[in-house]
Amino acid sequence: MDTAIVLTFLALASFLFLSVPIGVAIGMSVIVGIWAGDMLPYEFLIQKMVTSLDVFPLMAVPFFIMAGEIMQKGSMAQRLLTVSKSLVGHITGGMAHISILTSMFYGALSGSAPATVAAVGGIMVPSMKKEGYSTSFSTAVNTAAGCLGVMIPPSVPLIIYGTTAGVSVGDLFIAGVIPGIFVGICLMICSYILSKKHGYTGSGERATFKEIMTALKDSIVALMVPLIVLGGIYGGLTTPTEAGVIAVLYAFVAEGLVLRTLSWKKVTEIFKGTALTTASIFLVVATATALGQILLFYNVPDMLVKFLVGVSDNKYVLIPIILVFLLIMGTFMDALANILILTPLLLPVVKVLGMNPIHFGIVMIVCASMGFLTPPVGVNLFVGCSIGNISIEKLSAAVMPFLFTMILALLAIVFFPPMALWLPGL
Repeated sequence: MDTAIVLTFLALASFLFLSVPIGVAIGMSVIVGIWAGDMLPYEFLIQKMVTSLDVFPLMAVPFFIMAGEIMQKGSMAQRLLTVSKSLVGHITGGMAHISILTSMFYGALSGSAPATVAAVGGIMVPSMKKEGYSTSFSTAVNTAAGCLGVMIPPSVPLIIYGTTAGVSVGDLFIAGVIPGIFVGICLMICSYILSKKHGYTGSGERATFKEIMTALKDSIVALMVPLIVLGGIYGGLTTPTEAGVIAVLYAFVAEGLVLRTLSWKKVTEIFKGTALTTASIFLVVATATALGQILLFYNVPDMLVKFLVGVSDNKYVLIPIILVFLLIMGTFMDALANILILTPLLLPVVKVLGMNPIHFGIVMIVCASMGFLTPPVGVNLFVGCSIGNISIEKLSAAVMPFLFTMILALLAIVFFPPMALWLPGL
């Protein structure tokens, strides 16, 4: 049995090292685990893959992905940028603050880190270059700010964690609001310090109250999306899945009929993009669930609990160890795979330490978001490189101050639980 566990992890590491697609790599490692253990039939993989997707909350995933695709193809990102400029454009490093604030707004629409980088960064990086900002700083700001897309609800990783950990997706959504805003503010502070150092000024005069109100009025169609989604969930009117359906209908009506930014060609691209993204996510969900069941069958979670508690029963010792482990895994593995594989392993440990599963979920999502900024699997880095026309080596170095800032923000969220638990407890 120990041999089967070792061979399973070795197979997974080998496949990932060979750049095998993450869903395929996990599925093949499950087959290796079944073969090495010789206790389960090979049909086990197919059975678990099918049953893992037969979960109602997972239906929210394709709808939120489609809503994000609609708004990415439309004009909502540009409208949110106008609001951000009126609010923070005058501050030192104003263009950087506009990027971060727009990413916070857009994160509440798309729920995807790479989509946020593509939508906001695609507009802001060229604009920042024209204003005299360096290519590396412009791209790094937008690449880091894109991580807010998975922290601020609605968020696909939060839905995946909720279904894996068996906790309320609605509670996770409301728990992610304050930590997401807090990380965004920390990134803005980092941008302000770097802008002071490099002499980047604001992008104009402070907007008047009338100008701010005009910008908000023009962007009300976009700003209504998170209000409709979160209001429906917390008002007890809809489930997260139903809220996703409403978000899609609203986005189609808003972009297609009210703003008239959609063409039939764009609609085709929306359906194609949604199908491809959903398929890739669900393949990872299905195979990772099967891997989790294999590890559970071989009693790996209990072994890990005994090992870590044997190291120390002090949560101030164990939690930093878990955080370092999560950050290291994030550099090698996709965020969704991390959540699906590590949640069943680590949740029993943090429960022993007295950590609330919702609090741990927010911590895990923040950790997973940093994986978007670290090679070799840093998806945001690759999107940023293509937008800024910069090498991954230069971008990886430029993003380090923002990554360090996010680690400090993570520690604050970990050791001050009310930041995540206050709103769900109301």
